[in-house]
Amino acid sequence: MKLSLKALPEIRARVGISLPEFDIEVVRRNTEKSPEWLHFGAGNIFRGFISSIAQKLLDRGDMSTGIIAADTFDYEIIDDIFKAHDNLTLNVSLGADGNVAKEVLASVCEALKADSSDKLQMSRFSAIASSPSLRMISFTITEKGYAVRTTSGELSDIVKSDISSGTESPKHAMSFVTALLVKRYKAGALPVALVSMDNCSQNGKKLKDAVMTIAAGWKENGFVDDGFISYISDETKVSFPWSMIDKITPRPSDKVRAILEEDGFEEMSPIITSKKTYIAPFVNAEEPEYLVIEDSFPNGRPPLENAGVYMTDRETVNKTERMKVTTCLNPLHTALAVYGCMLGYTLICDEMKDEDLCKLVYRLGYIEGLPVVTHPGIISPRDFIDEVVYKRLPNPFMPDAPQRIATDTSQKVGIRFGETIKSYAAMGDLSNLIAIPLAIAGWLRYLLGVDDEGNKIEISSDPLLPELRKQLESIEFGKPYSYTGQLGPILSNSEIFGSDLVRLGLAPLIETMFTKELNGKGAVRATLREYLK
Repeated sequence: MKLSLKALPEIRARVGISLPEFDIEVVRRNTEKSPEWLHFGAGNIFRGFISSIAQKLLDRGDMSTGIIAADTFDYEIIDDIFKAHDNLTLNVSLGADGNVAKEVLASVCEALKADSSDKLQMSRFSAIASSPSLRMISFTITEKGYAVRTTSGELSDIVKSDISSGTESPKHAMSFVTALLVKRYKAGALPVALVSMDNCSQNGKKLKDAVMTIAAGWKENGFVDDGFISYISDETKVSFPWSMIDKITPRPSDKVRAILEEDGFEEMSPIITSKKTYIAPFVNAEEPEYLVIEDSFPNGRPPLENAGVYMTDRETVNKTERMKVTTCLNPLHTALAVYGCMLGYTLICDEMKDEDLCKLVYRLGYIEGLPVVTHPGIISPRDFIDEVVYKRLPNPFMPDAPQRIATDTSQKVGIRFGETIKSYAAMGDLSNLIAIPLAIAGWLRYLLGVDDEGNKIEISSDPLLPELRKQLESIEFGKPYSYTGQLGPILSNSEIFGSDLVRLGLAPLIETMFTKELNGKGAVRATLREYLK
């Protein structure tokens, strides 16, 4: 049987697969008529977490409309995953104890391509944006989706083009969203919340800054008026709540695919789109999940707290996000990612069996991170990191790869390591930092594209990869003397690290670690052991 609306009666007869408890057709009609929730970013974290939240609320009767999913980056997802399966998703939760929970999600009622050249799609977006019922536009487009400037601070070419072209043919995700706000403004300055649910620091601010940048450009070019700028600047009309999200949703696992095929499902194999998105009709994810949102919704909201979402104030969101992203999870993940790639690992859970990597994680989180952690009040940092280190990362049923986590590392290190560095710099003593310099040195060593045995490895995608590789191209594996200060411009780049590591005095230690890791086969592991003994 194929995952589809037609197959639901047959799926219902299967043991161990949960199905929606609401009338799917009624909810879809309600959504078409009175849309309340539009979401950009139709990938795995959305399908396995956000749409599951909506399903819980629909099952409870707390919502009568579903989510309209849209993608600004990869339109093949809409055609080959959503439309091909009637907008249904198989959500598979993988417990550390081996328990596998399966459910069919039907909370996505429409799937759209955010393609300004498609008149039919744009007509629907216009109707949604102009609808008084619209309460929330949410996002899981990754941190780089909000970037409207290059690392040099200049507007990117695509944003420059959007600003000069006006509001009718936006190409960048942020231009597209700002254009929808123009339509909502023209429909009567209707209220709405724009909620970033991406895994990045102060995500609501990043979203607002991007929107305001494009709006200012359009104002300067005469495409919008002062009233529009006032509209999106007024948080009683347009709000940009901050949030913290945490749930690991790795690439689709062959083991999970096999389980589903044993259940009788067909066409479960993952696809790789032309944009290199690796996705399947199912999502496999860990059980732990956290979503904390600033409660600022000018047009009202569904009772998200009834589905386990923490609704709170901005300060608490910021503290929770800082706890996770700068201390208790993300730094550990990034360190494991770059070293795992160099040491030949393909699974995070296997890395947690490696004594050297466990020492790195322990020092990074407990010794260097927890002393400067910000306690959010709603979640215990110690309990959180204990769950990460002893349950989540070692979970053998979570097929998460260091190669996936190593993606876009240049966009992450400033938050994942830079904030803790700033905390120690503010105290005037960086001498306790060993694991963070090791993580940074490891990332730069990884960028050479050579593992610890001297074999070439593929480097995960990163927007700064060409630039960084160019700066490191004269450095050779097995020849530490080929290092002649090439890291200096990188380590002094506060756009990458959040501060100038050369000025702070941290660069010499990182350079020493880096050159030690160049010293032939086994040098990466030997360096870890030397500094973590």
